[in-house]
Amino acid sequence: MRKVPLAKICAVLYEWAMLTVVLECQDQEPELAQTLSVLVAGAVEGLVSDVVVLDHDSRDGTSRVADAAGCRFHSQWDIKDIVRSARGEWLLFVEAGARPQTGWIDEIAEYMALNKLPARFTASRGYKRPLLQRIGRASSPLELGLLLPKKQAVATARSGMRLSEFAKGQKLRKLSSELIPSWVARAAR
Repeated sequence: MRKVPLAKICAVLYEWAMLTVVLECQDQEPELAQTLSVLVAGAVEGLVSDVVVLDHDSRDGTSRVADAAGCRFHSQWDIKDIVRSARGEWLLFVEAGARPQTGWIDEIAEYMALNKLPARFTASRGYKRPLLQRIGRASSPLELGLLLPKKQAVATARSGMRLSEFAKGQKLRKLSSELIPSWVARAAR
């Protein structure tokens, strides 16, 4: 008997169990490619409905990478319009270069089916900043991603708002799936 992935079951049972992934980037072609390569599995399993790349005047091949992956690419946008036009009923905001680890597809599908509150990934145990870099340094609001219902994002969105501002003031649940943060990809350049 063939095992059916949980993401496919949720997509069939709950038509709202689709996810739009949104990334902001600037001159981050290799980081974007790394993130998109992980998201392919989510699209194949029926979880990720679309990916939106919001670009801040990149001069590298960011637009070519986004186009080749089938993403919606915007160099000028109003975040309210982006959020409203998302195909999924849940949004996942991640930084270019961040990579969800094994098990993220089924966990997010289940989380979306059973919850209404925003969540974030768990920090990868295999990639921690050195102690001296962690002391006195605030992490990026999206370092561990942000998963939230589209309705909440629409209610929060304001013109000119950056993705990181969606995380401010949120009480986030923690997913057990780990995320390799984007700074790891930047450090490898």
